[in-house]
Amino acid sequence: MDRLSTGRGVRQFKTTLLQRLEQDERSTKSKMTQRSDAREMKLFYEKKKQANAHELLPVLAEVLKALLSGTGLENLVAGEDFTDKSGLLRYNILPLHPKFSQRPIMLLPEVRVAFSAVFNVRSLPSANMKDDKTHTDILRWLQSWFGFQTGNVANQREHLILLLANMHARLNPKPSSAQMLDDRVVEELLAKTFENYLTWCKFLGRKSNIWLPSVKQEIQQHKLLYIALYLLIWGEASNLRLMPECLCYIFHHMSYELYGVLSGAVSLITGEKVRPAYGGEDESFLKNVVKPIYDVIFQEAQKNKNGASDHSTWRNYDDLNEFFWSTDCFKLGWPMRPDNDFFFISDETKNSQILCASRLSRVPQGIESCASCIPLVSVDTSHQNEQQNSQLPHESSSTENYLNSGAEQRQQQTTSSRSQQRWLGKTNFVEVRSFWHLFRSFDRMWTVLVLGLQVLIIMAWQGLGSPTQLLDPIIFEDILSIFITNAVLRVIQVILDIAFSWRTKQTMRSDQILRFTLKLSLAVAWAIILPIFYASSQNYRACSAKRSKAFLGMFCLSKYMVVVALYLTSNVIGMALFFVPAVTNYIETSTWRICSMLSWWSQPQLYVGRGMQEGLVPLLKYTTFWMILLSSKFLFSYYFEIKPLVGPTKEIMKINVNKYEWHEFFPQVKSNAGAILAVWAPIILVYFMDTQIWYSVFCTIFGGMCGIIHHLGEIRTMGMVRSRFCTLPEAFNMSLVPPAMPKEKKRMFPSFLEKKIFKKLGKAERIDPTKFALVWNQIINSFRSEDIISNREMELMTMPMSLEHSSGSIRWPLFLLAKKVS
Repeated sequence: MDRLSTGRGVRQFKTTLLQRLEQDERSTKSKMTQRSDAREMKLFYEKKKQANAHELLPVLAEVLKALLSGTGLENLVAGEDFTDKSGLLRYNILPLHPKFSQRPIMLLPEVRVAFSAVFNVRSLPSANMKDDKTHTDILRWLQSWFGFQTGNVANQREHLILLLANMHARLNPKPSSAQMLDDRVVEELLAKTFENYLTWCKFLGRKSNIWLPSVKQEIQQHKLLYIALYLLIWGEASNLRLMPECLCYIFHHMSYELYGVLSGAVSLITGEKVRPAYGGEDESFLKNVVKPIYDVIFQEAQKNKNGASDHSTWRNYDDLNEFFWSTDCFKLGWPMRPDNDFFFISDETKNSQILCASRLSRVPQGIESCASCIPLVSVDTSHQNEQQNSQLPHESSSTENYLNSGAEQRQQQTTSSRSQQRWLGKTNFVEVRSFWHLFRSFDRMWTVLVLGLQVLIIMAWQGLGSPTQLLDPIIFEDILSIFITNAVLRVIQVILDIAFSWRTKQTMRSDQILRFTLKLSLAVAWAIILPIFYASSQNYRACSAKRSKAFLGMFCLSKYMVVVALYLTSNVIGMALFFVPAVTNYIETSTWRICSMLSWWSQPQLYVGRGMQEGLVPLLKYTTFWMILLSSKFLFSYYFEIKPLVGPTKEIMKINVNKYEWHEFFPQVKSNAGAILAVWAPIILVYFMDTQIWYSVFCTIFGGMCGIIHHLGEIRTMGMVRSRFCTLPEAFNMSLVPPAMPKEKKRMFPSFLEKKIFKKLGKAERIDPTKFALVWNQIINSFRSEDIISNREMELMTMPMSLEHSSGSIRWPLFLLAKKVS
């Protein structure tokens, strides 16, 4: 063991040890050949079985089966039954089996109340359970009706109990009863779980299918059933989790079926109770709901050809999920129709279409015509299936003929329906790679720069000496010509929007086509009307000669000015809403007809990306930053770039050109336009490029100011750490620790002052270093686990604490005393 020992004793020890190992190998090898690994595992399994080690038995049984397979020793376990009858023995955190009820984690009050709530199946209709019914819960009850996987049920059972227990432990104020789950926990979890679902229902104009009973004692149980149903759907959805609105669609119908089961609704046609469309079989949800949709995803991904295919020829997760952003998704039906356009791939993959349709053709007959969801008085599909199956002939030959004829009929129906189907394709966006994206993506910046350049050239050409000269009718009319330029730029922008969306023309909805048509027509109309009125408007000359010397007399309206005023009215609403983001968010998320029209004109009707505007304060900061930046840029460009070129340009224009020396290149030129272009081109290029320079300068200035205000980078040495360490607990409590008080409704202005400025915390709560010490020690421990610091450094930096955190007995770390001790 001593690395420095290389003497005779070490060599003797190694030699003796090697001889002993060889001797032990010879004596044990014969015994090992007589007893194989399988026999040893069998003895170990029986030993643990006698010791009632229930948590190890399922794992040992799997290992034993793997060892015995193909060895010829299967007779060792011929009479053994390794099935896990309880279904609750395997667990991750919580041992939910009654045998483990005395484990320490199961004695926690929050776990006990959550456990009792989940295992409360009183007042629920009887379920068709094939296994043990003595220890059931709401998730196994749902499994018996909807056919979820056993492993998924076990995972989501523990998931739900832990969610409820964690939220119950964090209630403030504490619940009055320690034996029952608090209603606030279930209500909060229900709101968090179905936040997206309720928003989706509101967006599509459909009522939520979360129906609660009138009996108060059953409300909590029904809420837990809906939460458990969604968790089971989510846990078994696999890749469908990347399509959240698709999960909302599935839950929308299955929750309606759950309500029918709970209410005991009876079909008016068959007189039997309503049952789920896809229930009654093991793993039926995976086979009949998840797998058909996943097949569509897989087949669309195959069309990608590893990125070689064009983006417009296949659908990804987002494109498939967009189908559930409109009411057209309810045409898919429940059970899902195999002839719906959603399952149609394309003409290139007809074999995959037939495969997908054949998998969906297993749905019960007689209910394919359901357009949206099964009503509570609908046909009992499972009962009809049983009746149809019982009417089949018992002879094998006739059964085969029956099945063959049914298969031929289904194939004919599938072929006829596929001839009427169409590929949904892209709906809103198709990636088109083009340099025009530089203009389309930054159109506002390009518009500001182009219009600003035009205004600066007009001002420099007129030789303005003061800002009041802008009110001169002639100069003011010339400056208003920027709206003609803006109209032309707007036409270019609309054309680019149409060009980049042109590949979706076959799958584009009619309202989008109408939107693009109206936008293009309106933009072209303004681009024609404004130049016509500008050219024909001559009133400003007469008005300029007759105007009075008074201030109000300087204003003179012409026809062009009136048209410009009308042109601006179309943008007044957008400009007003820009400075009121709360109203914009409300319009985008509202379902009113007027709000939908306004949001439809500005952007296509999408489910995501609505109501994401920044608040008023960040918007003002952002606007102020760019106003200061652009003002500085325009002032610099006016005095150092544009104005110095006006005089030389006028002189060049006055020079008469009789003969060009470069007549070989420009034989027909009779003006100095080429010389003017050569003078202005580099300046214009610098004008557009120096915006990035100004942006870098202002980012540096404002970033430095923010760093000074927030004291960034002030602690740079260990000496500064020692001097500032005593103030860290108070800063930690002020910024990161929420106040330990119940939430109260307060007025907006005082609450803003308390949260943002005064940080309403008690003095003892501010100075208390206990919470900071816990976090600090965790950080130091993580540093040591990542091997960033050594054990000695960890001991010097850890804050020693007493066993009782509430006592407040905290000592500062030893590294603060380093200089004093030395």
